[in-house]
Amino acid sequence: MCVGFFGIQIGFGLQNANTSRIFQTLGAEVDSLAILWIAAPLTGLLVQPIVGHFSDRTWGPLGRRRPYFLVGAILTTLALLVMPHSPYLWMAASMLWIMDASINITMEPFRAFVGDNLPEEQRTTGYAMQSFFIGAGAVFASCLPWILTEWFDVAATAAEGVVPMAVRISFYVGAAALLAAVLWTVFTTREYSPEQIEAFEAARDVGHAPAPARSQRAWYTGGLIWALAGVLGVSAVNLLGLQKELYVLAGFIVAFGLMQMAAGALAAAGRSNTLTEILGDIFAMPKTMQGLAVVQFFSWFALFAMWIYLTPAVTAVHYASPDPTSAGYGEGANWVGVLMGVYNGVAALAAFLIPVLARRTGLRGAHAVNLTLGAAGFLGVFLIRDPALLWLPMIGVGFAWASIVSMPYAILANAVPGRKMGVYMGIFNIFIVVPQLVAATILGAILKGVFGGDAIWALVLGAVSFLIAAGASLLVPKEGT
Repeated sequence: MCVGFFGIQIGFGLQNANTSRIFQTLGAEVDSLAILWIAAPLTGLLVQPIVGHFSDRTWGPLGRRRPYFLVGAILTTLALLVMPHSPYLWMAASMLWIMDASINITMEPFRAFVGDNLPEEQRTTGYAMQSFFIGAGAVFASCLPWILTEWFDVAATAAEGVVPMAVRISFYVGAAALLAAVLWTVFTTREYSPEQIEAFEAARDVGHAPAPARSQRAWYTGGLIWALAGVLGVSAVNLLGLQKELYVLAGFIVAFGLMQMAAGALAAAGRSNTLTEILGDIFAMPKTMQGLAVVQFFSWFALFAMWIYLTPAVTAVHYASPDPTSAGYGEGANWVGVLMGVYNGVAALAAFLIPVLARRTGLRGAHAVNLTLGAAGFLGVFLIRDPALLWLPMIGVGFAWASIVSMPYAILANAVPGRKMGVYMGIFNIFIVVPQLVAATILGAILKGVFGGDAIWALVLGAVSFLIAAGASLLVPKEGT
């Protein structure tokens, strides 16, 4: 079941390790990187709940989830082949949008796939195994440019505005590996029949009483409050002369309010559609999921800070080469790929240790410990100045990453109704996407206004965010409360 996630993470790893490098190669300034990355969280916000909703209702020759694996893999492969050839910055940002949408079509059904096929007592191990394949795929992807340069003498630099050949070939190899891995899962696994699934889900749903429907008044009142808050945000950005990126965040708040009011109008008319069902599930989610939302917010804010700013931070501070056309920048950017490979390699090994730790401390305690190690890793990158030693703090980041992609899903799968596994896994992605959206809209402004544009301080902010997430994980309610 998890081999396909090896392929997905190759695409995700290439995206994380090389997108800022491609953007800077095409002329992006450091303080504009966050807003250029905004395509990724926006697409996840829109795509994953919808895909999860429909995958719960799909059954065909390829089963319930596997059709989404296949379509997403094909689209991601095409995006990987095109992105390194982007001649303009706007085109690279557009390809990131398409690539992330395609990865999202595939990714969340994979989360539900494990929840569908494994009983409660095996889910921690199942998600840990998924974490192992995530780490292995990311190691392969992150190290590819460095391997091509160091072992095969492929150029790590190129003329101004041209993506280096080492990055291009990495994307070609990654595209082929992604498609092969996902096809392996599609054609070598099986899913339970609709009758079997219904029987399993009926047993799983014992104790999950259906939540009362949200009233029409609540839809209108909540929607109005959200919409007004967004309008006030837009006004504040305009009147106070704040960073224009904040318009995106304020616009998201307005849109969420308007969607609630639309759901209220449909409810008043006795009508139901995908919008009303997804929004209804959002407001009916279990308290365990609400607690996990806080943990996810601060965890992914920290991760997004690293993915956006690790390359400009290391190249500027540790290699003193902020110019993307310089040899020092190319060397530093390749080393960042290796560092990402290190933390993902550690994550692959940590996947075998986390279930052991969880049996001793519980899922929530294990997650808190690992997030604290991640915070220590971020601070290590800030404090260490010898680039050759930066692999040491990546060990802590690796434990945090392994836990982030396994523990919350194991907790969640045990807390939500079985027949809504797909849509709740998709909704859960909102709490991954929103912090990335917040990071993409405010990190650039904070770094520019408070830290003089020094990217290294983004990792300090990420460390603080990890520590908040660690504390919040200990407060997540138990299932059924």
